[in-house]
Amino acid sequence: MKTLLRMCPWIACLGMVAVLTLTDMTQSITGDGQQALAQSPDTATGISPRSAGSSVRPPSSQKWGEPASVPTNILPRPSTSTTWGGIRLGAKGSVSIPNKDAGLLIQSQGETWRQFRMNDLTKLGWLILGVIVLLIVFYLWRGTIKISSGRSGRKIVRFKMLERMTHWLTAVPFCLLALTGLNLTYGKDILLPIIGPNAFSAITVGGKYIHNFMGFAFIVGIILMIILWTKHNLLDKYDLGWIKAGGGMFSDDVHPPAKKFNFGQKVIFWSVVLSGASLSYSGIALMFPFELTPFESTFALLNNLGLNLPTNLAAVQEMQLLQSWHAILSVVMVALIIAHIYIGSIGMEGAIDAMWDGEVDENWAREHHSAWVAELKGEPEPKPLSTSGSAEKAAHE
Repeated sequence: MKTLLRMCPWIACLGMVAVLTLTDMTQSITGDGQQALAQSPDTATGISPRSAGSSVRPPSSQKWGEPASVPTNILPRPSTSTTWGGIRLGAKGSVSIPNKDAGLLIQSQGETWRQFRMNDLTKLGWLILGVIVLLIVFYLWRGTIKISSGRSGRKIVRFKMLERMTHWLTAVPFCLLALTGLNLTYGKDILLPIIGPNAFSAITVGGKYIHNFMGFAFIVGIILMIILWTKHNLLDKYDLGWIKAGGGMFSDDVHPPAKKFNFGQKVIFWSVVLSGASLSYSGIALMFPFELTPFESTFALLNNLGLNLPTNLAAVQEMQLLQSWHAILSVVMVALIIAHIYIGSIGMEGAIDAMWDGEVDENWAREHHSAWVAELKGEPEPKPLSTSGSAEKAAHE
């Protein structure tokens, strides 16, 4: 009993300490402990220093309420704004893992790419609408370009089965690629508000797989086009006359001579071949990210021409450039192919027959490809459209 009585003061003290500690913890959680900030350094409860210069409390030599002096035991460091500015502008730290790109916290060019993706690329879409409007205006003014001498009833084989298969093997995948690609680019702003999120999600996911797999069919079509038609799409003596006559698009009486492909068709061919090759390469690079890095070597080559392009590109920068290039080239190609589809369908009478069953009317062939018909039938080839002569006279010579 005497021992117990002797311990009572100590038990009372421990109880008081426990109550005070619990009170301090409660105040810290609820925010009621803000009064501690007004206490003097001698009585304030703060975090004990773990190392020299790490204390959040003022040094003992500083009087309470006076401006703080710079501690002498802390090494000077750049200000927070300077450090953050460097990170924001793409400063890269050092890492010990193999992936050195992990030292880059912020890739500042990503914001530039995002702005292009959300703003500039959207504006580029007006090119497609502009071409459609121009074609509508042209059709209302010109109508369908008729066969001036009427159909003869005689047929000429223009494209064989393999050639027609090559055309459709390229054309059908391109149309699917164009539709699914336009949906990926503009669908969120145009299609989503109309059909709702569920339908848009299903269409976009399905379109993504169509886009990936149709790309390989498009590549096969491009390769076959190169094999079959390159020799027919080289420049010849009739091209300049065709250009001067506007391809005969503005008059029923003007028919500049041309071989199997006129200059307009050559433009379409080389656009599809060259742009299609670039689209195919960039598309594969996007399907397998960070595996192909073409821009660094391309920029280095272009710098030999006096340009000052960056040649030390990070992998993510390569991907951003690939996506931007793929999108720009796709929009331009879609606009060009829309014009090609117009001429090959409602824009010109008899043109669709060439890729439908491979045969065209002889009068159509003589009006649009007279040099090709002469070569096919062993006739004397027509003279090119002269600089001083009229287009009509040159076409009928």
